[in-house]
Amino acid sequence: MTRRTLDLIFAIGGLILAGLVLVLGLVLQSQANFAHDEVHKQLSAQQIFFTPASALKPNENDPCLKKYAGQQLVTGKQAQCYADHYIAVHLGEVNNGKTYAQTSNELRALPDQTSGEAKDLMTKVQTLFQGETLRGLLLTSYGFSIFGDRAQTVAYLCYALAGVLFLASIAGFIHAATRSAEREILPHPEPSNT
Repeated sequence: MTRRTLDLIFAIGGLILAGLVLVLGLVLQSQANFAHDEVHKQLSAQQIFFTPASALKPNENDPCLKKYAGQQLVTGKQAQCYADHYIAVHLGEVNNGKTYAQTSNELRALPDQTSGEAKDLMTKVQTLFQGETLRGLLLTSYGFSIFGDRAQTVAYLCYALAGVLFLASIAGFIHAATRSAEREILPHPEPSNT
C-alpha cells in the first residue's frame, strides 16, 4: 500500500467520523434547546415571582433569594433556589419541620376527627401537600434543566471534536497530494520459493 493511499483512507475516514460527530452534536444541541425552552415555558406559565429584596423576612436570607429578588421564576436554577430556600423554609414552619406524610399520620391517629386539633392538622396536611407538590415540581424542572445543560456541554465538545477531525482530514488530503505516490508504506511480502 502506498503512502498516498493510506493518507486518503485516513482522510476520508476522518471526514466521515467528523460528520457523524457533528450530527451527534446537532442532536444533543436540539435536546438541550428543547429542555431549556420547555423549562422556561412551563415555569413562565406558573407566574411565580421572587419576593422583592425589601420584603424578605429574616428566615429568607439565602443569597440566591437576594440574587433573584423581584424576578420572575423562569429557569431551572431559579426553580431550585425557590424550592429549596423559600418553599422548604416555609414548609418547615407549618408543623415543626414535619412532612406531609408525618402530619397526615398524626391526623389519622386522632380518635376524634372532628375536634379542633383535627381541623388544625387537616389545614396543615393540606398546606404541606400543596407546598411539597409545588416544591417537587420545581425540583423536577431543575433536574430537567440540568439534563439540558449537560447535553449542551456535550454538544460543544462534539463540535470541537468534529472541527479537529475535519482539520486533520484536510491535513491528510494535503499530505496525500504533496508526497510521492509511489512510496510503499506496507510492502507486500515477497513470495517464498520453498
